[in-house]
Amino acid sequence: MMNKTLGHISKWLYMGVIAFSLVSCKVERPDTVLSDEKMEAILYDYHIAKAMGEQVAYDESYKRVLYMESVYKKHGITEAQFDTSMVWFSRHPEVLRDIYEKVNKRLKTEKEKIDDLIAKRDNKPKMSKPGDSIDVWAWQRTYRLTGMPLNNRIQFDLPSDSNFYDRDTLRWSVRFRYEGEGPADTLYAPVMAMQIYYDTDTVLHEMRRIDKSGTELISLWADSLGGIKNVAGFVYYPMQSAGHVLLADEVMLMRYHAEGDSVGSRHSSQRKEAKPLSVRPSAALKK
Repeated sequence: MMNKTLGHISKWLYMGVIAFSLVSCKVERPDTVLSDEKMEAILYDYHIAKAMGEQVAYDESYKRVLYMESVYKKHGITEAQFDTSMVWFSRHPEVLRDIYEKVNKRLKTEKEKIDDLIAKRDNKPKMSKPGDSIDVWAWQRTYRLTGMPLNNRIQFDLPSDSNFYDRDTLRWSVRFRYEGEGPADTLYAPVMAMQIYYDTDTVLHEMRRIDKSGTELISLWADSLGGIKNVAGFVYYPMQSAGHVLLADEVMLMRYHAEGDSVGSRHSSQRKEAKPLSVRPSAALKK
């Protein structure tokens, strides 16, 4: 996604700096034209908003206008003021060139910030790091669940990317602690579950009850189901009769490559620890 975004940004970055065969004579800048510093700040936000707007789905095209309006509002200008200034700058390409050089440098040095903006907008994590033994958890590490509606679950859905391999092991671990005593009735015990969805429309899954404090983990892998589409999971904490609060922290989702799939292949001891689920009706379902 980032390559596409940078392509959109590059497309707009230099549209205003096309060399003119004849440069007009210098004239005094009108009061209606924004300063170089103001224009630099606006163009920086403008091109980020433009790139993000061009990637939204067709049925959400209204967001493109909202992105641009947010830029004008942030800088206290109107679209007419921006257009008037751009007309003047386009007639003075040497000035606009200097501004865009600064904007371009800023965009390159703040690439990580742009990644975060796009990931937050799409509610998706950024591309995972390459290599073996990588923690791919992309959300917060600590949760406090009360069992009340809107505060009774942890839920995630992680799409795969080019750093996921066909035979990867995914291991989700969470440390659970109860404030006070644990649930008196096992009917109120929380449930932890994880699923791996494959290109073959097959699903590996595992679910378990959390009856006591401590670290729990679910580990899934398969040797012959093909590419991974996404990994999903949840912790559900039903409302407690005694009002106990469940703390969940030290959340990790480790991805291990199968031995031979990468230079940094998994150690044999790690391979033994990973619990395989054979492809049986009870463990592999059709979506």
